[in-house]
Amino acid sequence: MRCQKEEENEINYENKLNYIIAEINLEEKDINKDIRIINSFEEDTRSRIKEKQELSEEWYKKYLPNGKFNEFFINEEEVKNCEIKINDELIPFNYFHKFDKKGKYQIKYSFNKPLSRTNDMFDRCEFITNIDLSNFNSKNVTNMDCMFGECSSLISINLSNFNTQNVTNMDCMFGYCKSLINIDLSNFNTKNVTNMQGMFAGCKSLKNLNLSNFNTQNVANMRTMFSDCESLSNIDLSNFNTQNVTDMQDMFCGCKSLINVNLSNFNTQNVTNMKTMFIGCESLTDIDLSNFNTQNVNNMQGMFSQCKSLKKLNLSNFNTQNVTYMQGMFDSCLSLTDIDLSNFNTQNVTNMKFMFAYCKSLINVNLSNFNTQNVTDMESMFDSCESIKNLNLSNFNTQNVTNMKFMFADCKSLVNINLSNFNIKNVNNMDNMFSGCDSLNNNDLPNFIKNYDA
Repeated sequence: MRCQKEEENEINYENKLNYIIAEINLEEKDINKDIRIINSFEEDTRSRIKEKQELSEEWYKKYLPNGKFNEFFINEEEVKNCEIKINDELIPFNYFHKFDKKGKYQIKYSFNKPLSRTNDMFDRCEFITNIDLSNFNSKNVTNMDCMFGECSSLISINLSNFNTQNVTNMDCMFGYCKSLINIDLSNFNTKNVTNMQGMFAGCKSLKNLNLSNFNTQNVANMRTMFSDCESLSNIDLSNFNTQNVTDMQDMFCGCKSLINVNLSNFNTQNVTNMKTMFIGCESLTDIDLSNFNTQNVNNMQGMFSQCKSLKKLNLSNFNTQNVTYMQGMFDSCLSLTDIDLSNFNTQNVTNMKFMFAYCKSLINVNLSNFNTQNVTDMESMFDSCESIKNLNLSNFNTQNVTNMKFMFADCKSLVNINLSNFNIKNVNNMDNMFSGCDSLNNNDLPNFIKNYDA
């Protein structure tokens, strides 16, 4: 009997601690409006809609009246499991609440049993400023997708006792928490997580992020993981195990203040998508990618686009044999003066549109081994490369190219260009191909362009 009593006490103790406290701050204009205080978390309705599962007619009537998701439908299981108090006053369970006065309110969410999913739990709760989860039992939770997504006013979050040992999905977990400056994730156990897509995306105010304890051995998706973290200046990912990652698209997109990023231990052998991976990293002057294995990458579109301060880029180890998209790859790398791509295998590339456009400081570019036999679009490929004086494209095979519009436009310093093997039989647009090439003697232009302009 003694053992049974101890067991009962343990259960009661656990349930007693199973609550979350949040604070909101309302202004005069917010009075008597439907303020979102929580989201549906027991049933993954959005995922079921996305996956187009076979659902009952009754389900559709409840959740999709007139074809639109009904957020006001209350899930009966959540009513049973969750008790909500505002300033210690119990209210009927609902996802929204009307407040009759401006000011600060404390909301307490108490749960009768541990949850297995918390995805979307506080998604778009834009008035919440603080969340304390130190007394929340998350040990059974497997899905935290968008748990705090778009909590745009959130400035403080206590995750000190958060148990994430069984979580597999952290997709957009803190996405667009644009007011958060710091997040302490030192106790996070991420060993079972497979999805970190957009985990910190849009955290525009985030200045510090310590992920030294993160175990990413099972993560397959890191797309947009840090995108638009505009205030982060340093990211140390030297402990990241990326052996299973396949998607890194937009991973650091829009990290405008990023000066240092440590990717020294990145294993990219299984990555297929690096599209716009560093686009908009305006403050980066150097990126060490010497350990990158790109043998399986098929998309490098815009990979370094708008890296305006980038002065050095060593891609001598890049294997591009499977890449098909390179459009805009170095677009607007304003500070890059030299780039050696002599090792690039471009036999499968179909699009080189804007590849070096607006590389205004570029003087030397080695394209001697470029195989362009499958390229169809070269529009603005060297557009506004204002400093380049010599271009030897005698190896270019342009038999399949249809678009050369603005290809060399505004190459103001260009004096020598070799297009001796250009085949234009399939080109249907050469508009402004050499417009603004002020230093290029008209006599040096190939006959095909002279005839075209005539």
